[in-house]
Amino acid sequence: MIAYPDGARFGATISFDFDAEEVWIGEDPANAERPGVLSQGAYGARVGTPLILDLLARLDVTAAFYVSGRDALRHPEAIRSIIAAGHEVAHHGHSHVSPTRMDRDTEARELAAGLEVLRDLGATVTGYRSPSWEFSAHTLDLITEAGFAYSSNLLNDIRPYRHDTHPMVELPISWILDDAPHFWFANDTWEKTIRSPREVWEVWEPEIEGIADLGGHVMLTFHPMISGRPSRLPLIERAIMKLRELGAWIGTGAETAALPGIPVLTGALPAAEPPAALPAASA
Repeated sequence: MIAYPDGARFGATISFDFDAEEVWIGEDPANAERPGVLSQGAYGARVGTPLILDLLARLDVTAAFYVSGRDALRHPEAIRSIIAAGHEVAHHGHSHVSPTRMDRDTEARELAAGLEVLRDLGATVTGYRSPSWEFSAHTLDLITEAGFAYSSNLLNDIRPYRHDTHPMVELPISWILDDAPHFWFANDTWEKTIRSPREVWEVWEPEIEGIADLGGHVMLTFHPMISGRPSRLPLIERAIMKLRELGAWIGTGAETAALPGIPVLTGALPAAEPPAALPAASA
């Protein structure tokens, strides 16, 4: 059983995917020539992140920021300010391209390049979150070889666990508790509706309460370009205050991965093919 500090009945991490210009270029390389599209990401780095850091300081919360190397090269002072404020900086790719679109050698180079940039800025990097929240066939091997302590990519639990195939802690994520599915809007399509903070809170609150009741771990994921907007910053505060009201221990990804009692999950990676026969019934 996971031993959360101070006898807390459940845990939580406030995380931010620092997706600036690179997320748009990763989605479509042609966006490199579209300043209007890229400006959405630039807002997150230049305006959203300082506002978020001020909010976290006021609430005395330490968060985890997942940063791609190329965005760190664009916005080094933003990353330095995150580190200076005591927050965790973790790996989010070098370019914002899914590892499933790379061969093993390319993925290894991307991993190394992103690590180099973040470490050069002063970050102690122990966690990895894929740009696409997805693994290739090589990702777990590569991040193990690179010495990462944890991954935050899979959606198959509400509690941290250890992989049975690799010496790696997994901090599960959820689309429900990510701001992007609710607020994301792109310049090149008008198909998505921008939800109000009230509507999103109506989704988040019962999920947070349910995870708390089960003694799990709430992984909230925000993006500075999305939740760093003036109307949405109070939603971050509301979520943090709700976690405290319910008795959460709030720690970074690195702090959570280091907690005692994290269990091993057998068969953590989903099976693409069913077994040829049913396993024998347990006695």
